[in-house]
Amino acid sequence: MKKKLLAEMAGTMVLVLMGCGAAVFNGGCGTTQQVLTVAMAFGLSVVAMAYAIGGVSGCHINPAITLGVWLSGRMPGREAAGYMAAQVAGAFVGSLLLYGIVGCVDEAAFVTNGAAMATHTGSNAVAAGVPLLGGLLAEVVFTMVFVLVVLGATSAKHGAGALAGLAIGLSLVLVHIVCIPVTGTSVNPARSLAPAVFDLAYGSGVALQQLWIFILGPFAGAALAAGLWRGIGGKE
Repeated sequence: MKKKLLAEMAGTMVLVLMGCGAAVFNGGCGTTQQVLTVAMAFGLSVVAMAYAIGGVSGCHINPAITLGVWLSGRMPGREAAGYMAAQVAGAFVGSLLLYGIVGCVDEAAFVTNGAAMATHTGSNAVAAGVPLLGGLLAEVVFTMVFVLVVLGATSAKHGAGALAGLAIGLSLVLVHIVCIPVTGTSVNPARSLAPAVFDLAYGSGVALQQLWIFILGPFAGAALAAGLWRGIGGKE
């Protein structure tokens, strides 16, 4: 069990460091190029970790995925709780590392893609013009899609086998491409929690104020995905 938890912590750390780091050092997500860059960073992080730690822990690196797996009857509740705690810890380690790197940067001299740092932590917030309920709905729907892919790709009966990691990573890229302009894309409570806390050192605390969206939305979407998968794939 300890090895599984360590793997989940390390995997989530890499996801946050690479995905949020891409947003920080590529000027945010204001252009198509930036959206695609960040989307690929998150998706490729999942692919890399799937093949690095998938054989140890299954590479959830996302409390929403762990919830979906638990609700699908694939793991006991106590183990799921341990996974979630390890994922949150890993997200904080990733955010701490990113915070340290950003602190070493001369922002006045650092310009990328025509703009200085638009974000310091890669935190999530609903875009201007999008109501909070719209952001919540987006997180529910896109998490449902993502977790459904995870459950299907890793199914013992119907799964994609060795290609599961690639399928899951590419689906995360797809979700980010569509959802980044709406919420910055979370679909992962741990990925949103840690950057929102570190964002307090830089901003007005908006990310922390809206954090409920990025916890409630992904968990609700994961529950819907688990119910849908039970109807499609049946009991395993």
